[in-house]
Amino acid sequence: MKHITWMTLNLVIIVMFLFQAVVTCNARAMGSTQKLRVLAAKYNVTSILVFGDSSVDPGNNNNLPNTWHKGNFLPYGKDFSHSLPTGRFTNGRLCTDFIAEALGYRNIIKAYLDRNLMEVDLLHGVSFASGGSGYDDFTAKVTNVISLRKQLEYFKEYKIRLGKLVGEETCHKIVENAVFILSTGTNDFLQNYYIDPTRSHRFTIAQYQRFLINCMETSIKEMHLLGVRRLAVVGMEPFGCMPMIKTLKNSVKCDENMNQVALSFNFLLKAKLSSLEATLRMRSVFVDIYGVIQNTLQNPLKYGFTEAEKGCCGDGLTEFGTSLKGLSTCANHSKYIYWDAVHFTENMYYIIADEAVKSIITSL
Repeated sequence: MKHITWMTLNLVIIVMFLFQAVVTCNARAMGSTQKLRVLAAKYNVTSILVFGDSSVDPGNNNNLPNTWHKGNFLPYGKDFSHSLPTGRFTNGRLCTDFIAEALGYRNIIKAYLDRNLMEVDLLHGVSFASGGSGYDDFTAKVTNVISLRKQLEYFKEYKIRLGKLVGEETCHKIVENAVFILSTGTNDFLQNYYIDPTRSHRFTIAQYQRFLINCMETSIKEMHLLGVRRLAVVGMEPFGCMPMIKTLKNSVKCDENMNQVALSFNFLLKAKLSSLEATLRMRSVFVDIYGVIQNTLQNPLKYGFTEAEKGCCGDGLTEFGTSLKGLSTCANHSKYIYWDAVHFTENMYYIIADEAVKSIITSL
């Protein structure tokens, strides 16, 4: 096994914030990578641990028997190594996979529930995320996936395994100096509030936003009790622009009401995160992805895309998840912003990452 030094481990997470500018633009990314590595060493960063939904789920849902919310079949993974569908809801790799590659460990970050997970993988970081999950635990129940609460239970289990592997003292250092990523929230609206009547009968949209912020606060406080000291929270995307939403609304334009919900939620999230940072003495970063996604959708040619209205798979207007099985794909994957009617292509994640790095470096 390759010898793992603390300096190597220290590189891991801040590079994660760049997600993968390495691929977007090699020259530019090389400079960003070097800056991030310097910062990682300066702040003694050890590893990356991820919570959230399908945006950061590398295959945890594969092992859930009672959910249809899976991506372990083609055309998901069509541009992954050997066209292998792993459970990632895109055509290739996720952000965290490129972090591992940039560090020279391997080219993927594994799901915590991956049956092939090895003990050494625990050192580099894992993802507890589950496609279909949200801040609201009820959201996960809608599709029988792993709630954020359950993801935190898996993290507790992870700490026990890590302690047995490296000793309690080293385990404590790894967790304390790791950066935790929390990327979720869209499902709380799209598969919960706007579809299932349980929450919409109880809350107005503004009340539900505040309810979600309280859920997030509870989870972050639990993380803090478990040793989390560095946290990056990814903001809401303009989900009113998803091809599926526009199709359901029978419109070629984005649903501005939904986008306003995303914007106002981001405002509340950022304010709460700032408050928690002060009271918990936790270093935090708000990763604002709304603007870069909106800019790309409005100016696709500027970012190298030719198709911003539909996904690459099937008709690109309604299919995602199991409805994608057996469907054909577009000819040039790199020119599409969306892979299915909900999730982005690998290339779109590159764009998001390249922009995210700037704010991460500034924040740190």
